[in-house]
Amino acid sequence: MVCFSSGCDCLVQALFIHQNFPGQYRHLAPVIAARPGARVVGLGERENISLPGVTHIRYPEPQGAGDKTHHYLRSMEASIRRAQNVARAMVDLRSKGFRPDIICCHPGWGEGMFLPDIFPRAKLLQYCEFHFTTAGGDVGFNPAHKVELDEAARTRLLNLPQTPALEAMDWGVSPTHFQRGRYPEVFRHKISVVHEGVNSEVATPIGPHHLKLPNGNVIKRGDEVITFVSRNLEPYRGFDVFMRALPEILARRPQAQVVLVGGEARGYGPKPADGRSWRAHLLEELGDKLDLTRLHFTGRIPHPALLALFRISRAHVYLTYPYVLSWSMIEAMGCEALVIGSATPPVQEVIEHGVNGLLVPFYDTAALAETVVEALANPDRYAPIRKAARRTLLERYDLQSICLPQQIKLFDAVLEGRAGDSVILAA
Repeated sequence: MVCFSSGCDCLVQALFIHQNFPGQYRHLAPVIAARPGARVVGLGERENISLPGVTHIRYPEPQGAGDKTHHYLRSMEASIRRAQNVARAMVDLRSKGFRPDIICCHPGWGEGMFLPDIFPRAKLLQYCEFHFTTAGGDVGFNPAHKVELDEAARTRLLNLPQTPALEAMDWGVSPTHFQRGRYPEVFRHKISVVHEGVNSEVATPIGPHHLKLPNGNVIKRGDEVITFVSRNLEPYRGFDVFMRALPEILARRPQAQVVLVGGEARGYGPKPADGRSWRAHLLEELGDKLDLTRLHFTGRIPHPALLALFRISRAHVYLTYPYVLSWSMIEAMGCEALVIGSATPPVQEVIEHGVNGLLVPFYDTAALAETVVEALANPDRYAPIRKAARRTLLERYDLQSICLPQQIKLFDAVLEGRAGDSVILAA
């Protein structure tokens, strides 16, 4: 049973809220908890979370929207139910004597709606991950998909769950300039850019560089390996584009092996019209154009295995809509993988073509195939780019030397009420 003394003389009490806690707070929350006299609580839906010094409280996963809910408002209803569960958990914390001086919250699923009503004196630092619009982002990016009024209206309302939190926040933080730039100026002027950071001592070219594939074969550094990694294999991450480029790549590089990491559940976008996974859909579409003996679908794999794969990769393909940038791309760069990325804003913020990676137009399968074939054929030519990729991690996204210190600096600025004088906009 969790109990807090109302007479506590703690130097700081902090509350971290994230639907998938610890999420982006995995490193910051324990650092704050390690301060003398600190008291730190984390709220989230996941079970069995253990972080040093952090008291973890799980709130119940909310019900979704009802069958009769207007389809524009289904995500909003689910978010309100989640906000209620978070509010009840906070009321319980308050009854046990917990009074946070600062609340760090990811409000994207509604968690931040009622914070000021329960802890009115707490400073509010919101995590501003993505603001939806009907142009310039993920919606409307696919030229083959026309955004009708019904979809545009529904998209605009996707921002409702985070709006109360944005209005109440003392300050906000986004991991990239692209993501910060998605927010209206009325909020943007109070948002700093601080990336979560990648551990350069883990994402490093030094370490295991062999991997056993599902068919029992072992690949190793020096083999002709193409890699593709996404939480789910879906068009938002260019899975369809990559698959359609493979027949040309495999025909021209008969020794190449392709390793695809990711699940088959619905991720950020819709499934194919027939309801199957995108993997099943594209394998049927491409048929005998693909040599399936050289395609290796691993599903999701443990993080150490993923890093080993990056060390092996001769060409790592990372494509994305104008959407949230994956941590995995920077991890691949840290392992000195040659990243062939999409010329879309999230990637272009990190990769300069020909300097620390290669860029191709998102939908240009011919350009993608040509670039991958060239990378496979002449690996030594790209050694300087691989080295520069790791320097990018070390100079801009390193967890311990850059990003975590910036997170701590921003946390303290908001806690002390001086965020307006200490805006951090990472280079």
